[in-house]
Amino acid sequence: MCADLLASSSLIPDWPTPPGVRALTTLRGPLGGSQGAYARFNIGTRAGDDPAIVHGNRCDLAAGACLRSWPHWLHQVHGTRVWQADALLPWPQRWDTPHAEPDADAAITRTPGVVLAILSADCLPVLIATRDGSVVAAAHAGWRGLAEGVLEAAIAALRVVPAGLLAWIGPGIGAASYEVDARVRAAFVDADADAAQAFHATRPGHWQCDLAALARLRLRRCGVADVYGGDFDTFSDARFYSYRRDGADSGRMATLIWREG
Repeated sequence: MCADLLASSSLIPDWPTPPGVRALTTLRGPLGGSQGAYARFNIGTRAGDDPAIVHGNRCDLAAGACLRSWPHWLHQVHGTRVWQADALLPWPQRWDTPHAEPDADAAITRTPGVVLAILSADCLPVLIATRDGSVVAAAHAGWRGLAEGVLEAAIAALRVVPAGLLAWIGPGIGAASYEVDARVRAAFVDADADAAQAFHATRPGHWQCDLAALARLRLRRCGVADVYGGDFDTFSDARFYSYRRDGADSGRMATLIWREG
């Protein structure tokens, strides 16, 4: 099943993977049992989908990716808290007996086999790894998290020299599909005038916002020179879920990163 999942139901990051590091982002299908607006491979438990079906999708994901540990799922709150994930989690036997999900929007691990997971449907999943693959991180970066410093918090928690890091920006809403108001623009430009290059005026008081460009800027401000990805648009690409396109019934993709061993 590993080959089937990786070939047909996931996107493999286009970055020079450090030794022993694996990563993927799920796509909407063809695996999975979700129906209707959630079809097919919805991984999000809080999107309104049948929780038993979502659990089955998560089990298919874990089995298909040959994970030796259940992923560390987070209760994402658009904040900057970083979760230190050390434990190898057993697979839950039933959908209604899951592991606790900490309130956090980023996670790091140094433990082989521990799987970090980020859910998204327009916000950016951002993966970070040391060049030797000894430590990895995953962050959920919508505009609020980016503005408040979730990437900076994740990098600080790694406790390594940022020049020794690689980053990959996963599927998120593209600039052509994402119009924001003055409040969102000010959250970035008031703190860093260079952020203005990520906004392009559309009509009075509104701009197209390039989230990936903002993420690149912040990563490089931290000293991460090698940044990959960021060339996706969840809104216009039917392979992905998009909250802005599909509304409250949108499912969620999962972006995973783990160290083999």
